[in-house]
Amino acid sequence: MTAALRFTTLAALALLALFAGTLSARAQVAFETQAREAILIDAQTGTILFEKNADTPMPPASMSKLMTTFMVFEAIKEGRLKLEDRLPVSERAWKMGGSKMWVLVGDEIRVADLLRGVIVQSGNDACIVLAEALAGSEEAFADRMTRRAREMGFQTATFMNATGWPAEGHQMTAREVALLSRRIIEQFPGLYKIYSETSFTWAGITQENRNPLLYTDIGADGLKTGHTEEAGYGLAGTAVRDGRRLIVVVTGLPSTRDRAQESQRLLRWGFSEFDNIKLFSKGETVEVADVWAGDAATVPLVVADDITVTLPVVARDGVTVTASYVGPVQAPVAAGTRVGTLKVSVPDGDDVELPLYAGADVGKAGLMGRLKAAATYAVHSVLGN
Repeated sequence: MTAALRFTTLAALALLALFAGTLSARAQVAFETQAREAILIDAQTGTILFEKNADTPMPPASMSKLMTTFMVFEAIKEGRLKLEDRLPVSERAWKMGGSKMWVLVGDEIRVADLLRGVIVQSGNDACIVLAEALAGSEEAFADRMTRRAREMGFQTATFMNATGWPAEGHQMTAREVALLSRRIIEQFPGLYKIYSETSFTWAGITQENRNPLLYTDIGADGLKTGHTEEAGYGLAGTAVRDGRRLIVVVTGLPSTRDRAQESQRLLRWGFSEFDNIKLFSKGETVEVADVWAGDAATVPLVVADDITVTLPVVARDGVTVTASYVGPVQAPVAAGTRVGTLKVSVPDGDDVELPLYAGADVGKAGLMGRLKAAATYAVHSVLGN
């Protein structure tokens, strides 16, 4: 059997999702940042639009509080903790330095308020209250954070505390911070809304959210800043424009002003230079394959999942795509069987392939149908077709 080749314009765009990394790597030449580490991803497709030292271990400072809140959010979702639960403040939590919620020893504070103390005020003391409640001690909670990070596939992330306080071995990568941010947004949409709050008052003290993106017109609704002398100024941020969400992480910057400017520059660049396009829905027919000796002459070839792609605005030309299968396909054919392949070729890039599956069952033809198919095959063989 020879491979029957088919071409479809939509298929050309569909596969761009899979080689977006190749395209974005070339697009990155047009953007430079003074951030020591940086990454920009599309939240829906996971496409990396820009990265710089994204897998280099670095001290995340208070951005590691994202992992602390993730652990608390999971506990709430699983019913192990409730927003109205009141947690006791230990002397250790009260004495903790750095950014504070200003809790007092002996207070019993609602989880809902402690979360705002962590997210809005970046309170180290609030982190310790939550950690001690969930694990008995901050050290035990940090161990849990690290184990959970490994379960999520984060091989670098290692936590020595719940706050991001400087400690040897306390580290993450910019990529891990971005992927953790994406998980928080997707898995906890209700609780995530706290990240958009611009101020919180506790003990008569009102503190503003340190995230500079929340005070711009870029569409930001999170996430978390961080700063230590070693880490520099960092930010995990996200914004939504026209229904499309981007997530940015920048670290190692020399000032709060640079942190604000670089994160905004990356987000604005990502929104202007890339587009998301919905191409195929799960089960949608991409091509039709001929069937040999079946009770139907053809079978639709479909994609297994919805396909939404992130495309560089300037990278749509010069792409060639073929849909191929070895055919005709021998009956019977079971729906869901891989039948063909979509192949895309990009100038100066690697070919990428996506499987195509039978979208319907095709049974064997009856005796007369099989005889007719055999006769047709014999004629084509004689004619050389």
